[in-house]
Amino acid sequence: MGGSTRNVRVLQGDNASGQSPYQRLSRRMLDISGDRGVLKDVIREGAGELVTPDASVLVKYSGYLEHMDKPFDSNWFRKTPRLMKLGEDITLWGMELGLLSMRRGELARFLFTPPYAYGTLGCPPLIPPNTTVLFEIELLDFLDSAESDKFWALSAEQQDEFPLHKVLKVAATEREFGNYLFRQNRFCDAKVRYKRALLLLHRRSAPPEEQHLVEAAKLLVLLNLSFTYLKLERPTTALSYGEQALIIDRKNAKALFRCGQACLLMTEYQKARDFLVRAQQEQPFNHDINNELKKLASYYRDYTEKEKEMCHRMFAPYNGATVGKN
Repeated sequence: MGGSTRNVRVLQGDNASGQSPYQRLSRRMLDISGDRGVLKDVIREGAGELVTPDASVLVKYSGYLEHMDKPFDSNWFRKTPRLMKLGEDITLWGMELGLLSMRRGELARFLFTPPYAYGTLGCPPLIPPNTTVLFEIELLDFLDSAESDKFWALSAEQQDEFPLHKVLKVAATEREFGNYLFRQNRFCDAKVRYKRALLLLHRRSAPPEEQHLVEAAKLLVLLNLSFTYLKLERPTTALSYGEQALIIDRKNAKALFRCGQACLLMTEYQKARDFLVRAQQEQPFNHDINNELKKLASYYRDYTEKEKEMCHRMFAPYNGATVGKN
């Protein structure tokens, strides 16, 4: 996929049958629109559930015109594709229908006839009128935001009456959106999503037998927030969220590690050591924890050497000229 000109050349082949490459390809493709307007050929199977109608999808794609090697549109070479919401961000009806037939990890080839692509007018100067186009699409992931969208449209009173399992799903969706933004290095946007999830979980009371579900969800969000604030170079706030995570699980190695990292940035070396040693006790062979302890030792050695040098300068005999000499 994505600039896969080899695939297009295979489609073009020779034209001995008198049919165009897309006509030949269409004979072995699955009709998913019911009128042969959207045809599909699975290149690699996916796994899990189908994309839901209100989902936000993370895809890589390339669009081709017949008899052309290079794609007229592609996001394949982007390091991190943009998250797109069905019904809002995707302009091709054929692509929307195609995505609804896909599962995570699936790679498929589609043919879209003009009514499902660029219509009778096309899209000058790239797309001629009445053009069938080929798209190769890889579904990297999708987030089902239907429950979340429904929840945030409710009043505060209605939100409080939402079933707990659905509230947890909304919080998980917010956290997943935050994770996506974090991977794009959009840390300020990520923390907004994480804080929405945390506020939602703080507001929600649960019966004693289900409180552990809320606490487990809080723990994940607190760890995300601690890491995000480290990325934002705000170690004091990162430490605060890490310590809140330790209230839920005092032996959580990741929370101890984040607290140690925050203290190291704050040059509170003894506290950093305490947190990191506790983290190492939980996960003795964790390379990140062990490397952070080595970094701490190096920083502390430099710090003590500078302290010694400063003390030496403060208390060294003064060899200047004698004051008041006639």
